[in-house]
Amino acid sequence: MDEAQLRSLTPGVLAILVRRGADFAAAEDAVQDALLQAVRVWPADPPRDAKGWLVTVAWHRFLDATRADASRRRREDLVDEEPAPGPAPAADDTLHLYFLCAHPSLTPASAVALTLRAVGGLTTRQIAQAYLVPEATMAQRISRAKRTVSDVRFDQPGDVATVLRVLYLVFNEGYSGDVDLAAEAIRLTRQLAAAIDHPEAAGLLALMLLHHARRAARTTPDGSLVPLAEQDRRRWNTALIAEGVGILQTALARDRLGEFQAQAAIAALHADAPTAEETDWVQIVEWYDELTRLTDNPVVRLNRAVAVGEADGPRAGLAALAALDASLPRHTAVAAYLHERDGDLTTAARLYAEAAHKAPNRAERDHLTRQAARLNTRRRR
Repeated sequence: MDEAQLRSLTPGVLAILVRRGADFAAAEDAVQDALLQAVRVWPADPPRDAKGWLVTVAWHRFLDATRADASRRRREDLVDEEPAPGPAPAADDTLHLYFLCAHPSLTPASAVALTLRAVGGLTTRQIAQAYLVPEATMAQRISRAKRTVSDVRFDQPGDVATVLRVLYLVFNEGYSGDVDLAAEAIRLTRQLAAAIDHPEAAGLLALMLLHHARRAARTTPDGSLVPLAEQDRRRWNTALIAEGVGILQTALARDRLGEFQAQAAIAALHADAPTAEETDWVQIVEWYDELTRLTDNPVVRLNRAVAVGEADGPRAGLAALAALDASLPRHTAVAAYLHERDGDLTTAARLYAEAAHKAPNRAERDHLTRQAARLNTRRRR
């Protein structure tokens, strides 16, 4: 069993321990210990029931830690029984665990960070990048969240909005980051949209499907990034696009607009354009205006500046960009693109090189480096 398969068992094992009475922080530590033990012993002696093995070992680790901790002796009667022998339940507990992590005792931001770390499989660095905060700040936030829930029972699920936010961030990291979690996020969002009557759940599912439909065209065989305007649209998944547009139209018809529906509408306009030149940028700017009204998110404003540059010209885009904090992720890359479109190749090449140093992953860094080299070559001719 490879690392990805092993990681996929973690949410179910963690959920079982929580349901058996383990507090969340101790259960997470116990599961991590069990995973390390699995890495050591499974190559020589693989179990017949991997999940059952992990549950049993994690439960023993939790019991050992509980008995060793005097401040938790009052819980020993609740956790003293061994798990029942035989295979662990086959039911998928992941979505249920997302709701449990969105506990009412936590702020939404803390609940999202804790869930991304404990269930989503993201590192503290990846979560910090998603929140636009230093890694040390995010580590403290996650530690505080663990302390907050260490003495509470997980019998009060959190709200839908927090779970949607977690799924959105997991998908984004899986779509553009180092860990492939996009398909898992879509699977869980499908479950959620089918289980509850919530237009934003439908909007998020539509958004994921529309973005995922373009995935095959986003990179070359060697892993290089392909910008949206240069993608081979014949490689887009038309079935996913049709499904996403249909789900979005149904959600919008309910006239309860939310940020995920607005983002999905922007993605649908990109998907609807036969070529990059035929993209309806004016309508995209209008949707970004709606999205800004709903969220006032600086990243939304950054993306809006790109759209303004396409709809009204690069200088209009640069004017919109000038109002934003230059420390925003990808701000320098956007400035480089707009300066190139405005004909200032010297400034654009310099900014592409600067942006490459700030890139969050290797594929983006390599792409920006190639852009800088391309412009420098043009300038020397």
